[in-house]
Amino acid sequence: MNPKYDFSGQVAIVTGAASGLGRAAAKAFAESGTAVMLVDRDQEKLNSLVDEITGAGGKALMLAGDVSGEQLAKTAVEQAVTEYGSLDMAYNNAGILGPMCPLVEETGEGYDEVNAVNLRGVWTFMKHELIQMKKQGSGAIVNCSSLGGLVGLPGRAAYHATKHGVIGLTKSAALDVAAQGIRVNAICPGCIETPMGDGIDPSAMQEFLKQQPIGRMGKPEEIAAAVLWLCSSASSFVLGVALPVDGGFVAH
Repeated sequence: MNPKYDFSGQVAIVTGAASGLGRAAAKAFAESGTAVMLVDRDQEKLNSLVDEITGAGGKALMLAGDVSGEQLAKTAVEQAVTEYGSLDMAYNNAGILGPMCPLVEETGEGYDEVNAVNLRGVWTFMKHELIQMKKQGSGAIVNCSSLGGLVGLPGRAAYHATKHGVIGLTKSAALDVAAQGIRVNAICPGCIETPMGDGIDPSAMQEFLKQQPIGRMGKPEEIAAAVLWLCSSASSFVLGVALPVDGGFVAH
């Protein structure tokens, strides 16, 4: 059983909130009493999630758009603070898989698209989250990297490049604000049961799972549990880490 957190009165932003890891984290935050600002490009799914959270007695706002756009990040932070009074936590999760092919077959357009969402999207949201958190003198941010931020796999150059980049952003930002009451960390999920995995060839997935010693795929709720822990006072001395949540993959 996952620990229960009481985040009553606190406010969080979750990007990529409409499905998968973001949706699980958004629901976990809301169930802990957090008011959530949900960001994703899928407005219909965002509406559904807001209805689900508010129908259960939680607090939620939504903003649809492209996370690589700096104005979206600025607006999300401003609206969260205007409505709820602060910004205490953030999970910068939005990401796409992009092309799955050898690097020599990737296109510039495909690379730029993956970079815009996976790396620039984290950078732009973290920038505006930190502007607010520095005013408050407190806050916790978790960026979603990946197992692909820790290792290389064939046919995934663009994706892995961006996820390695997220770890670099996380470490540098953590050092920027470590003395200001703000903690920045990253998580590195392994193979998780999410819609993103639907785009991977089943035989390739089976080969991948052979390297995940726990012997099964992870669940989005298991990633959400790690996110909430990193945002909680239970991890108050943890900052600048890239935490594998991968069923033992990198323990080889």
